[in-house]
Amino acid sequence: MTEIAGARGASGSSRSGASSAGVGAADAGSLRVAAISPEIVIGDVDGNLDRIRSAIAAAARRGAQLIVLPELATSGYVFADRDEALGAALTTGDPRWSSVQEAIPEGAVIVVGYAESDGDRLFNTAAVLTRDLRLADYRKAHLWGAEKLVFDSGSEAGLVVDAPFGRLGVALCYDNEFPEVPRRLALAGADVLALPVNWPLVPRPTGEHAPELIQAMASARSSRLPVVIADRWGSERGVDWTDGTAIIDEQGWIVAFRAVMGATAVLSLDAARGKALPPHNDLFADRRADLY
Repeated sequence: MTEIAGARGASGSSRSGASSAGVGAADAGSLRVAAISPEIVIGDVDGNLDRIRSAIAAAARRGAQLIVLPELATSGYVFADRDEALGAALTTGDPRWSSVQEAIPEGAVIVVGYAESDGDRLFNTAAVLTRDLRLADYRKAHLWGAEKLVFDSGSEAGLVVDAPFGRLGVALCYDNEFPEVPRRLALAGADVLALPVNWPLVPRPTGEHAPELIQAMASARSSRLPVVIADRWGSERGVDWTDGTAIIDEQGWIVAFRAVMGATAVLSLDAARGKALPPHNDLFADRRADLY
């Protein structure tokens, strides 16, 4: 699919395992998802939290059951140094999380990136929250570029957590550029992958998607694992963002892309859970792990 012209264009066409945002309601075997990217201002934690709450409320009005926001959405990304990042960090017990959770609709899950302070350690983390519970906090394992000068590395290559709709995989940005990570999560039973990212804009041929998006499409197809990607737009301290917010179905097709109010789609969990390729093949059973 080619990108739609103009700033932050509308969603793409729907494919076999998913429908676009305005088509019907999700049934028991489906999941309505939203990838949203509010304005994020570096260091403005309280302002960012306000904008995150407003974005969650907007996604809730569209019936989203899984809402994904960008990496480091509460803090911004391009820190001068570790001390600046610590000044914009939150602990898991920060009371401000409760105001975020109040915006989450009943039965829904959000995944939002933040700088996590834990004693003298600092992590690039994704919080997995419902209105009433903190389901998990995933600490990014693969640090990109200057992140290595700011953050400590997490100890898990992605995470799978039980959610109201099924099994949710979580990874952060550069994690997904290692094919082992989405495959590991799929083999662990993930039904869908939430992927908060901050993708710096890189050169590419005219008409092509960003390379990170192409990699996400490939990993979705190889494991029949839908991916919900929330990316940044605009720029921050001289870094231009890709604006790659997208929803990818289990066949690897982009079904919603760069929508102004957030990309929204209905994904088929039934299609994602079935790994058979009739009449002779199966994505997981055909693996020759003894050879690689």
